Amino acid sequence: MILSYDWAGGREAMLRFGPLDGPVVVALPPLFEEANRMRATLVAMLRALARQGIASLLPDLPGTGESTVPLADVTLATWREAFAGVLAAAGRPAHGLSVRGGALVEAGADLRSRWQLTPVDGQDLVRDLFRMRAIADPNTPRDFDPLAPSPEGPPVELAGNRMPRPLLCELIGATPQVGGATRVARLGKDRRIADLALPDTPPWRRAEPGQDLPLAETLAADLAAWIRSCGG
Repeated sequence: MILSYDWAGGREAMLRFGPLDGPVVVALPPLFEEANRMRATLVAMLRALARQGIASLLPDLPGTGESTVPLADVTLATWREAFAGVLAAAGRPAHGLSVRGGALVEAGADLRSRWQLTPVDGQDLVRDLFRMRAIADPNTPRDFDPLAPSPEGPPVELAGNRMPRPLLCELIGATPQVGGATRVARLGKDRRIADLALPDTPPWRRAEPGQDLPLAETLAADLAAWIRSCGG
């Protein structure tokens, strides 16, 4: 079901899955191009949750998806403010599901619990973006230094997006929230501390977008068990 949520900057779309009552999860996909590769698997995961009686919301944040807000006008604070609007639209305390850089957006939000899939520090995320750009085109100019970031200057072309420098600077200083009711799952060769480690290739690392149904079912089962352990 396609719904919408309101925030200080206007109104954005979101998808809703599952029943109207019971536990609800608010999902944050990875950021930028990684979101495109992960979306089908994430939607499959939310549908699997719905079959277990768990509702979920998948919002378009400003500057993403079908949003009419230009990405060049977005800051991390913008996304966090919009995320607060999604939580308000949920109508009851929600659990968070974040993937990769999505964990940077939900940091500090009022959530019943957090379930993070391969959360990443903002500095590592930005470095990955520039590393991939350099691999794709070795002649790309060094127009932004992740080690010495500056908010001044025009947007930077990265992964097919015009990234505002203030957003890149904010991301470099951002980290996922840790502690409290938080469960971390990791995929592939990521050997950092995790509550669940699976050998599957991360969907956001694959050459083409696609749906990994077995992985979606496995992750949804773990998240559902986590929500039940937190009291639903």
